[in-house]
Amino acid sequence: MSRSTTVSKTSPVRVAAGAVGAVFLLAGVLGFVPGITTGYDDLTFAGHHSGALLLGVFSVSALHNVVHLLFGVAGLAMSRSAGAARAYLIGGGAIYLVLWLYGLVVDEASAANFVPVNTADDWLHLVLGLAMIVLGVVTTRGRSATR
Repeated sequence: MSRSTTVSKTSPVRVAAGAVGAVFLLAGVLGFVPGITTGYDDLTFAGHHSGALLLGVFSVSALHNVVHLLFGVAGLAMSRSAGAARAYLIGGGAIYLVLWLYGLVVDEASAANFVPVNTADDWLHLVLGLAMIVLGVVTTRGRSATR
C-alpha cells in the first residue's frame, strides 16, 4: 500500500467529517430514547409544542431527530473523500450558522419555530457551525482537498 493511499484513508478532514457525522447520528437516535430525552411523552412530529428535551436541555421533535439522523448519515457518506468531507464540514457549518440566526429571529412560541429550537439549541448551533467550519478549513490547510 502506498503512502498516499494510507494518508487518504486517514486524512484529518475525513476523520473529522466521520466523527461529526457519528455524533449527529447518535444525537438523532438519543432523541428517540425516553429518559435521555425528558418529556418524551410530549414529543411531537414538529412544531414548538413539542415538550421533549434531549438531555433535559435541547428542544427536540421527531422531525428534529430525523434531521440529525440524516445529517449524520450525510457526514458518514461524505467522509469517504477529502473533498466531500471538507464540503460537509464547511457547508454543514454554514447551515448551522443559518439555524443559529433562525433561532435568534424566530420566537420560540411562534408557529415558524417548526424545528423546534430553544436558547440552548441556539448556542449549540452557533458552536457547531463555527467548529465545523474551523474543522473543514484547519484539517485541509496546506493539503489537496482531493486526497
